[in-house]
Amino acid sequence: MIDQSVLIKKHDRGVICQDKTADQRGELRIIRLFFVALSADKSLKHKKHMTQQELKTKRINVVDSLRGFAVVGIILLHFLEHLNFYSFPELTPFDEGLWDTMFYLCGSKMYAIFALLFGLSCYIQHNNREQRGEDFRLRFAWRMLLLFGWGLLDLMFFNGDILCTYAALGLLLIPLVKAQDAVLAVLAFILFLQPIEVYNICHGLIDSNAQPIDLGVGECFDKVFTPCAEGGFWDVAIANLRYGLQINFGWAIEHGRFTQTLMLFIVGMLLGRKRLFLNEGSNLRFWKNVIIRFSLPMFVFMQLLLNTTNFGEMQICVGQGLETLLAAWKNVAMASFYVAGITILYYTTSLRKSIEHLSYIGKMSLTNYLLQSIVGGFIFYNWGLGLHIVCGHTYSFCLGVIVCICLYFFCRMWCKHFRRGPLEELWAKATNIKMQ
Repeated sequence: MIDQSVLIKKHDRGVICQDKTADQRGELRIIRLFFVALSADKSLKHKKHMTQQELKTKRINVVDSLRGFAVVGIILLHFLEHLNFYSFPELTPFDEGLWDTMFYLCGSKMYAIFALLFGLSCYIQHNNREQRGEDFRLRFAWRMLLLFGWGLLDLMFFNGDILCTYAALGLLLIPLVKAQDAVLAVLAFILFLQPIEVYNICHGLIDSNAQPIDLGVGECFDKVFTPCAEGGFWDVAIANLRYGLQINFGWAIEHGRFTQTLMLFIVGMLLGRKRLFLNEGSNLRFWKNVIIRFSLPMFVFMQLLLNTTNFGEMQICVGQGLETLLAAWKNVAMASFYVAGITILYYTTSLRKSIEHLSYIGKMSLTNYLLQSIVGGFIFYNWGLGLHIVCGHTYSFCLGVIVCICLYFFCRMWCKHFRRGPLEELWAKATNIKMQ
């Protein structure tokens, strides 16, 4: 029997023994196959390790592009609305058509995408810390408290802030971080059914005198309108801080946004667990199926029901609840179409480079969100230029486009020199501050 240690040494030096007997050559081939298999196994493990390392050190560009797409849509809608300040000059038919078109294409859909990616980011943060043997849940709670602080800052400029709502709902994700996929899927499905609207519908069917939930949002809007129209900056800031939280939380609950946002957070976590935003395996087939089997059929069916149902003839709780429920499902269908469509285009077409331009804005979404509030408030409110009295929807939309273009070049320049946006960097450092 040949000495295997000798063969191993010779194999390592790349020596081929030409003068061995047939048995020896057979043994040599077996040993060489062993080394090939061992080498392949090490290569596979190294590749797997690199894949995990890549997820921890590199951003997923298509996700940043989707987030940038959502931020741009949100900014354009906010500028159309004069940042929740519904004071406009006389409107033209073109103004009204632009308003209807933008809200049909983007209203609630952009925030749905934003919420989905928030849930994905939650998963990535927890997963990255878990890879290092850390439990991120307590730190994530602190991160959400910091986000609430950013939201209060934003609220001083814009009473339609969403960051405080995200921070509160984000805390509800903490007990779900280690939940099984099936548990998350069931919970997401229950939230998708819009339980608050289901309650309203059932309440209306049981009691003909029942009234929809009223959390006083209309009265709060009236309280913040006058400071925007006539007051200075501190008048606006104080009114927004006093009534803004009730406006945002109340509106979200009354219009199905609260439960829908939490549902999208959970779905984003599930998408992260399944690595569905990476171009691997059958992921692209999954996104194609999302469009074919969910987005398009759901959109067509919901739109048909919305167009053919006379909600005004129903008991008020039933009519409003059913209309809100159907509209929420339609918005999720359209948002999922945008996400799936952009993901497919990014990975399979030459549009990838064009789509990646949006990633600069997406990487700095917190910075951009606060900047649009500050700039928009200055443009439209009385404490700034007060252009609400002269800007109809068309001019407001054009101003929004200009702001988005300026933000793009600012973000592109910043990202060339820094890893994170300025507010993102502050948020990250504050999140990781040492706790005693």
